Amino acid sequence: MTIINYSAPKKLLTVARGHPYERDAFAELFTELEEFEVCHVEQPVAQQVLGPKAAKEFDAILCYDMPGVDFTDPNDPPGLVEPSATFKQDYLDMLEAGVGMVFMHHAIAGWPAWPEFAEIIGGRFHYRPAQLRGVDWPDSGYRHEVTHTVSKQIDHPVTEGIPDSFEMVDELYLCPLFADDVIPLLRSNYDYNENNFYSASRAIAGDMFSQEGWSHPAGTPFVGWVKHYGNSPIVYLQGGDDSTAMSDENFRRLVHNAVRWVSSEAAHEWAKSQ
Repeated sequence: MTIINYSAPKKLLTVARGHPYERDAFAELFTELEEFEVCHVEQPVAQQVLGPKAAKEFDAILCYDMPGVDFTDPNDPPGLVEPSATFKQDYLDMLEAGVGMVFMHHAIAGWPAWPEFAEIIGGRFHYRPAQLRGVDWPDSGYRHEVTHTVSKQIDHPVTEGIPDSFEMVDELYLCPLFADDVIPLLRSNYDYNENNFYSASRAIAGDMFSQEGWSHPAGTPFVGWVKHYGNSPIVYLQGGDDSTAMSDENFRRLVHNAVRWVSSEAAHEWAKSQ
C-alpha cells in the first residue's frame, strides 16, 4: 500500500455549469476535504482558467461541467461548439504539465466537437448522433433515479474504504466508452441495454422518457475508472447527478479519494510511467 502524506496545504479547482446542477449539494461535497483550499469557477469563464498556469497553481481540478454544448440554439439544438485552437493547445499543455484531473457525471458529454476530449476522459455521451473513432453512433441514452449496485473492481487508492459493493440511486448513461483504454474501478449491476434507457436527442426535443425510433448498442457498465493523458492522472466517476447521489456516503468518499489520489506524488509518478 502506498502511504500518501496529506498534511501539506493543497489547492483544488472545481469547474461546473453547462448543465443545470444543485449548487449547494455540489459545494457540500468538498467540505470534508479540509487539507484543500477550494476555488470554484463556472463555464464559460472556466475556459480562461484551464491551461498550463492552472497546472502550476492547483494540485487537482474537478470538472462537473459540460462545455461545447449549446442548448439555446433555436434552430437545431443542441448546437455543438468547437473550442478555439488556443484553448485546445492550452488544455493539452495543462495535461502535459501533469495536473491531476477528476471528471464527474455529465463532464463526459463535454466538447463533443473536439474528438480529443473523448480520448482525455475515456468516452463520450452524445446528445445527437455523432461519429467517434470513425464509428457512427446514435444519440446516447439516459435513465434517472436508478437504484443500482456498484461493485468495486480492484483495490486502488480511489476505492480505499469503499465496500466491495454498495447500493445508490443515480442517473446512468448508455454511451460509448473506451473500455480497453481505462482501468475499471467500479461496475454497475444495471443492464446497459437500450430498453432500459431513453433517447437524449428526443429529450432535448421536448419528448422526455422516449425510445421512439431510437436504438443504441449495448453499453459497458463501468461507472468509474482511472487513466492518464500526457502526464496527468485522471479519474472519471459516472455518478453525481443530484443531491441524492452527491450525499451518498460511499460516493462522497469516492470523490474525496479521487481528488486526493490525483493530487498525490504517487499518482503523478504512475501517470508519467505510462
